[in-house]
Amino acid sequence: MIKKFFHIFTIPLDFITKYFKALVFLVILILLILAIIPSDSKINPPNLAKIYLRGPILSSEDIHEQIDKILTTPTIKGVLLVIDSPGGAVGASVEISDMIAELKEKMPVIAYVQGAMASGSYYAGMYADKIYANRGSLIGSIGVIFSGANIEELANKLGIKEQGIAAGKYKEVGTFLRKWTPDERAFLKNLIEEEYEMFVSDVADARGLEIKAANQYAQGKIFSAKKALKLGLIDVVGTQAQAIDMLKNLSQVKDATWLKKDKFEAYLDKIIKTSTQMMLNTLSYQLR
Repeated sequence: MIKKFFHIFTIPLDFITKYFKALVFLVILILLILAIIPSDSKINPPNLAKIYLRGPILSSEDIHEQIDKILTTPTIKGVLLVIDSPGGAVGASVEISDMIAELKEKMPVIAYVQGAMASGSYYAGMYADKIYANRGSLIGSIGVIFSGANIEELANKLGIKEQGIAAGKYKEVGTFLRKWTPDERAFLKNLIEEEYEMFVSDVADARGLEIKAANQYAQGKIFSAKKALKLGLIDVVGTQAQAIDMLKNLSQVKDATWLKKDKFEAYLDKIIKTSTQMMLNTLSYQLR
């Protein structure tokens, strides 16, 4: 009698476990059929797109993919670059900056600062046709930094001794296992100054500012939106809605239809999440 009682609960579990792959395949098939059905996006093709630059900049790959999708959608007439980033790697920031400058040659690009447009993210977005920033945002931090720790004393206490073979006087420059030599420090200082001069020169070019006035808008200073406007680092202190209105005006778009993920791509994301959740639920039921 007890076996029959538990058998009632194990039948659904056995079915799910046995036919799980078939269920996933059926879901995929249904979604593929739905993707073929005409939708409003085909009746009203997208004419505007958003690029999101958020968080630390470690790579330019994500922005490259977003821009590539825009350029392969011929109906897109303008782009809103949404920025909320503290900056990041110099190389990646410069790459994104060049991408935005090239995109700007093909269509209007309006930047909108949600929270921060600082350091590398300022570099990345400064070539936009117009830069809008909400009144609570932080702008600037135009500077370059190279930092490292010196754990020589800690290493000595722990009995850790450095060993290695290097060819070249500056091959170990920036090491954290000992104090930098005067020559290493001078080398790094010159390198950072060179990167900083490039940053300031590009900012002056992008924003039409005087390099001689760099002490006012650069030197690593961070500014409020109001102050950044006075310095010429942004164009408008305003809302995202105002930035979109400007984009529509420059793009000659009356009714905005925003570029979204392809149906198949969106459905695939849902399938992965749903399938994973189903599997976790099944496993958790079995382990209870």
